[in-house]
Amino acid sequence: MTDPPISVMVVDDHPIWRGGVARDLTERGFEVLATASDADAAARIARTVRPAVVLMDLNLGSSSGVDATREITTALPETRVLVLSASGEHSDVLEAVKAGASGYLVKSASVEELVAAVRQTAAGDAVFTAGLAGLVLGEYRRMAASGDSGQEAPQLTERETEVLRLVAKGLTARQIARRLVISHRTVENHVQSTLRKLQLHNRVELTRYAIEHGLDRDPD
Repeated sequence: MTDPPISVMVVDDHPIWRGGVARDLTERGFEVLATASDADAAARIARTVRPAVVLMDLNLGSSSGVDATREITTALPETRVLVLSASGEHSDVLEAVKAGASGYLVKSASVEELVAAVRQTAAGDAVFTAGLAGLVLGEYRRMAASGDSGQEAPQLTERETEVLRLVAKGLTARQIARRLVISHRTVENHVQSTLRKLQLHNRVELTRYAIEHGLDRDPD
């Protein structure tokens, strides 16, 4: 029995680009449920079709993809937003992640890179164009050092904590599975359990939590 296709929504204000991305994903086995050209339509349609992944441009003419990302991730915790933007500006990346985006690709990415990123995002991984992941981790470490957090950590099992440490180091679920000699599905189960306990939505938020609580550093 094969897995059902990953459901996707494409948000971009350029109709040719939007249609091209939708076509490329459809041809590669994804189910493109809908497209949208502005933030209001994106949030409204996403609540109706509930895609697994939303591909979100940031510059939507007179509206903001950051606002749409925040609204979608707040209303639909199970839907993950992958930004696909022409901008690689650090401020844009950080704003998108703070709004709830699970990853960030620049539009110069190849179709193969895009397909792989959508699959990884649907699986729960945080996906970034090369160089941008380090930026996000660095910002989280800066925030942790400045004392922006301080919440008491909920009780996690020893294995959940171990997996969380590796998530904070930037490893994917498959890399964690190989490191701990457990199955990919077991890693996903631990990640989902940890997300529920911490009341977080995705791996980007999980990484931020881990760094804020010093879990990106090896224990003494």
